[in-house]
Amino acid sequence: MGTLTRTLLKVAFNRLLQLVIMILVLSFITFLLMKVTPGDPIRTILKVDEMVTSTTDEAVLLEEFGFDQPIYIQYGQWLWNVMQFDLGESLITKKSVSQMIFSRLPATLALAFGGLVVLLLISIPLGMLGAIYENKWPDYMSRILAFIGSSIPSFWLGLLLIYFFSLKLNVLPVSGKGTLAHYILPSITLGIAMAPMYIRLLRERLIGIQTSSYIEAAMARGISRSRIFWFHTFRGSLIPILTLFGLSIGSLLGGITVVEIIFSWPGMGQLIVDAIMQRDYPVIQGYILVVGLLVVVTNMMVDFIYTVVNPQMKQ
Repeated sequence: MGTLTRTLLKVAFNRLLQLVIMILVLSFITFLLMKVTPGDPIRTILKVDEMVTSTTDEAVLLEEFGFDQPIYIQYGQWLWNVMQFDLGESLITKKSVSQMIFSRLPATLALAFGGLVVLLLISIPLGMLGAIYENKWPDYMSRILAFIGSSIPSFWLGLLLIYFFSLKLNVLPVSGKGTLAHYILPSITLGIAMAPMYIRLLRERLIGIQTSSYIEAAMARGISRSRIFWFHTFRGSLIPILTLFGLSIGSLLGGITVVEIIFSWPGMGQLIVDAIMQRDYPVIQGYILVVGLLVVVTNMMVDFIYTVVNPQMKQ
């Protein structure tokens, strides 16, 4: 078995162990916080059902949902159900939590992919321009654009895009999901919000590698500048970019929630906001579990790519 294969297996094992620990810790903390935060899901249910509330009605529902049990028993029952791939039912809609989440998950993932495409289209060219033309006008332009992008809140940028391209120019739809045109504004909003830190990191990394000794040695051997750039400089700059991407998965999913609400995107964003407002505990727990899995799985994929890209891992 080669060194690279052993390294990949080790990464997979470590990530799976982290997955189990993270899910246990995150789910219990979330479960505990939901119990101590203000708000009563029982009163919300009774209000939805338009019943005349009474102490007896509340006691019946408390017993029905198991809310009269100690918190560790409630958590243990939820965890046991999760181990059987059962996320429970919504307290408000009585629908399956799994169905509610996974029916909206593809839309969220599609928007995340669109945001990543915009991120790459913005950060790679601007980062390369800043490094190639260091301390010249293209470098100044890329740094100014990065500063502007990092200064604009994503919700305000989304509203500006809606105002100009939907209301004034009437060339792109305001909200919803249907055609390719519906992806443009939310993807741009999400991509611009994340791009500045990648522009700065890529620029600094490229500048640092260009002045390194092994790049100078490659140039002394007569290797063409284009080959040196793409096979050595640019490839070497991907390592910290991948690390940053793994660390920013959580903020990406958080940003998606805001963007989905602004553009009425039928993803998980509006679902979790409604669940929090209504204290729909099973939906909140299921959402956090799925998002946690997405973060860990994505980081595992990033670790695999990092292992392949980093030449030191192959030695």
